Amino acid sequence: MIAMTRKEFVHFFLKNKKVIFAICVYAGLIFLALVGPYLTPYKDPLAFVGPGYQPPSKEHWLGTNTFGQDIFTQLVYGLRSSLFVGLLGGTLATVIGLLIGFVAGYRGGWFDELLMMFTNILMVIPTLALLIIIAAYLPYRGVFIESVIIGFTAWPWTARAVRAQTLSLKTREFVDLARITARSSMKIIFGEIMPNMMSYVFMVFILQFGGAILAATGLDFIGLGPTRGISLGIMMQQATLWNAIQLGMWWWAVTPGAVITLMVATLYVMNAGLDEVFNPKLREM
Repeated sequence: MIAMTRKEFVHFFLKNKKVIFAICVYAGLIFLALVGPYLTPYKDPLAFVGPGYQPPSKEHWLGTNTFGQDIFTQLVYGLRSSLFVGLLGGTLATVIGLLIGFVAGYRGGWFDELLMMFTNILMVIPTLALLIIIAAYLPYRGVFIESVIIGFTAWPWTARAVRAQTLSLKTREFVDLARITARSSMKIIFGEIMPNMMSYVFMVFILQFGGAILAATGLDFIGLGPTRGISLGIMMQQATLWNAIQLGMWWWAVTPGAVITLMVATLYVMNAGLDEVFNPKLREM
């Protein structure tokens, strides 16, 4: 049975300050990513727009870099890329992990052992090393390809966690009643078991979303990100390569790092807040 009604969920959701804060922050980031490109007169983030080494001013809100490129323009377009990677990569990793975890936990037997053996093999392989190898052999890398690579390599821990939850739930009475009615395995999994894990599923997606952003930033920073375009990770890489800190160009180095930190930290704040919403023992009195 579902432990919390929809009305109770909405009440505690709207009452939780951490969740509301996180939603407000991400609403602002999404708004900036969508509207930001229309606020800058420069439509190409890699275009030369004026003298380099310029600090923030009325003409260039976040200054320019060594190459005379506008930092604010790069930031809003890079923010779009990071949010897209988080959404697509996080969704893929969550969906794959859920499918494998649900099926392995519910079916059991040799099917479970086979899926878990494959999952365990991927878990012992360093994810970053695997991402580097795959990305290095691709002649062209776009944001979409990067998101798919991350999604197809980040699901193993989700599969193991969901399998453990499914093993516990499949022995409950409501699942036995569903079996008696001759419902198919997929209908039982997604109609009976999954609704009782929605809180867990939602929080897993948040973690995968943040993990995808960090993984993309790591690839971009070491030069294995998109071969064209801009991202927050690429901005950090260029600032490091061209000694932005040593040259006193703090606006070039600090800005993308601060936005990435804000994005990931806010997701973990949201996750902690949702944990309080779903778990009565953690709610603030």
